[in-house]
Amino acid sequence: MLLNQIEDPKSLKQLNIQQLGTLASEIRRFLIEKLSVTGGHLAPNLGVVELTIALHYLFDSPKDKFIWDVGHQSYVHKILTGRKDLFDTLRQYQGLSGFPKRDESVHDVWETGHSSTSLSAAMGMALSRDLKGENHKIIAVIGDGALTGGMAFEALNHIGHEKKNIIIVLNDNEMSIAPNVGALHNYLGKLRTDQHYVKAKEELEHLLKKIPAIGGKLAKTAERIKDSVKYLLVSGVLFEELGFTYLGPIDGHNIQVLLKSLAQAGKTAGPVLVHVVTKKGKGYAPAEEDSYKFHGISPYKIETGKETKKPGTPSYSSIFADTLIQLAEEDKRIVAITAAMPNGTGLNKFAERFPERMIDVGIAEQHATTMAGGLSIGGMKPVFAVYSTFLQRAYDQLVHDICRQNLNVVFAIDRAGLVGADGETHQGVFDIAYLRHLPNMVLMMPKDENELSKMVKTAIDYNDGPIAFRFPRGNASQVPKKENLKPIPIGKWEILTTGSDAAIIAIGPMVAVAMEAYGKLLREGIEVRVINGRFIKPLDEMVLCQLAEENIPILTVEEASLLGGFGSAVLEYYANQGFHHQIVKNIGIPDQYIQHGSVSQLREEIGLTTEMIIQQIKSVTLRKRQRAL
Repeated sequence: MLLNQIEDPKSLKQLNIQQLGTLASEIRRFLIEKLSVTGGHLAPNLGVVELTIALHYLFDSPKDKFIWDVGHQSYVHKILTGRKDLFDTLRQYQGLSGFPKRDESVHDVWETGHSSTSLSAAMGMALSRDLKGENHKIIAVIGDGALTGGMAFEALNHIGHEKKNIIIVLNDNEMSIAPNVGALHNYLGKLRTDQHYVKAKEELEHLLKKIPAIGGKLAKTAERIKDSVKYLLVSGVLFEELGFTYLGPIDGHNIQVLLKSLAQAGKTAGPVLVHVVTKKGKGYAPAEEDSYKFHGISPYKIETGKETKKPGTPSYSSIFADTLIQLAEEDKRIVAITAAMPNGTGLNKFAERFPERMIDVGIAEQHATTMAGGLSIGGMKPVFAVYSTFLQRAYDQLVHDICRQNLNVVFAIDRAGLVGADGETHQGVFDIAYLRHLPNMVLMMPKDENELSKMVKTAIDYNDGPIAFRFPRGNASQVPKKENLKPIPIGKWEILTTGSDAAIIAIGPMVAVAMEAYGKLLREGIEVRVINGRFIKPLDEMVLCQLAEENIPILTVEEASLLGGFGSAVLEYYANQGFHHQIVKNIGIPDQYIQHGSVSQLREEIGLTTEMIIQQIKSVTLRKRQRAL
């Protein structure tokens, strides 16, 4: 196999064009086989095989800098840069990352996991290169979905203004995760399909070249003709007006065409945009037919494409969406909002039932947040369903537009806590810290699916400002379903056991872990009061005061950042109320980014386990006894 001969990009350059096509087929086969075992981002990588080969064949990584927007399409790049033998560990604990990682290879020059960052990074690297008098290429690969992000437009504007030598490869596969939306998507579709653009441009340029250079007046006339016609005929005028040389659209699966176009881009001064049209899931029929499912896939059977994992209980996302649909049947104010994640958040079901009340803004969390504020002022009840790690992108809008104006916007924060294989860019562990300190914000987290449904009801009924509920990734805990859908009193915690030796205040999935620790401690003669601290803000001050009056030491447990988190809030309360004798211990996510791995492995590494809770409870009860002596 040719693939076995490729140890680094230098060995790739020894192949001829025909061999590159053979290599592309081998890489596809390799990815299909490996990911059937590990799972991962299959469809995006199958779509960029020829493109990645062409880039490494023409350019000289790591001297030339390759920047992969989002990064879920970097598997082929990893294969060609010496990491093929690590693919058995892909996205597994202490194994190969599913995204670019700088400490993994010198060929990974920019780490990412969120969209629309590549162009800004490319501009920074270009400025650095030119200030230092260096001479190398900078190539950013960005998808048509990521290009809709506002940050990408800011960078396009700046790059076009500064005229820096940057190559942008627009990987146009008509998809991000869900189908793309918006005017730019429609514009790219027009470029993709209307061959009259390209033909007219070539004929016009051919005609102008025949005009003899016999005077300035005629030259100016010719230029005016070109300027007036290009708006109607010339493809890529949007990018050309921004200051780019536009090349394309070209077939992203034709290596010869790719090499020719990329070589031309490499010789062109100033910023160049190469518009490459690819097919997500190329070469594997199940992935071509359902590129959404195969965007990120669990282990599957190669022959059928069916996932090998057994069906589980309904997901938290599904339960949230079902409850919202139920409430929307009666409340016509409810409007659901997603930022290009209708399936991931479960809102695809809402869209089927209420298409006129479902809004997908594309990859635009900032816009979605402020737009929700506008909907609220207009008398609607907007519900923005968004992953915790993506809501980070809309922090200023939360502060300035929503909380400051105290608007009735609901935030359904999905994937809160550890998410596992996607790793540090996707761990939803910071939202408590960046939401808790905002005036007017109410923040909740359920212990199970029944409580999640009640929190959806609570949020919809709440009309005193912004309110958010966070819930974990994955399947629910399969507790018996309760039919009565009643709101929860704001700020009211739930007392689950009545022990008095110590108290565990846990939130979300940590409540179940705390209950397991309670049972083991009880067998050792230690009676613990387990409290479901479901309101992160406001705190249940009555319960906290009672614990202090009874002199019961406390352990807080959260699958979130310790700094600024739920436990910090408890400590702040006691400090401000003057309860200086109160013993409080916090466990949660330490001050570090958490790598990829299964959730259970990561909890073990961090110390969010039953055993750690038992150990810490014994520690705080010992401190209480020592104080009494």
